[in-house]
Amino acid sequence: MVQLDTFDLKLLAALQDDGRLTNQQLADLIGLSASQCSRRRMRLEEEKVISGYHADLAGEVLGFELIAFIQITLATHSPDNAKKFRELVGRVDAIQEAYSLTGDADYLLKAVLRNLKSLSDIVNNVLMPHQSVAHVRSSIVLDKLKERAKLPLSTIQK
Repeated sequence: MVQLDTFDLKLLAALQDDGRLTNQQLADLIGLSASQCSRRRMRLEEEKVISGYHADLAGEVLGFELIAFIQITLATHSPDNAKKFRELVGRVDAIQEAYSLTGDADYLLKAVLRNLKSLSDIVNNVLMPHQSVAHVRSSIVLDKLKERAKLPLSTIQK
């Protein structure tokens, strides 16, 4: 685990709020010079603490009206079958997140889709026919109560 001081944590928190901040803006926010912020940011990028920058797009505005969570149970539990399933997941753009689980299901997928027909297509034409899959169960999100991509930096011990 990488060592972070108070300034690193302030810098990371500020960048989580707005990844477009300049080094001067960061300096003004956290109380360091712009050059110190630049050096810290570069170090945190090199150490892979900062893994990238991106724009958050408004899915609903772009016509992505449906979020579904899909539970998958594999047909057989072998390394080869798991590899085939992981490759399938990697090819489907609508699947935004995929997790290997303990419990009843083997995997949990989060898919962002335009409509119910899109969900039906993924379930019936992509997932169910795949040789690695035995069982598919989907749940449609009715309402987002909380969506947060920020890490809880305040819980890190300094």
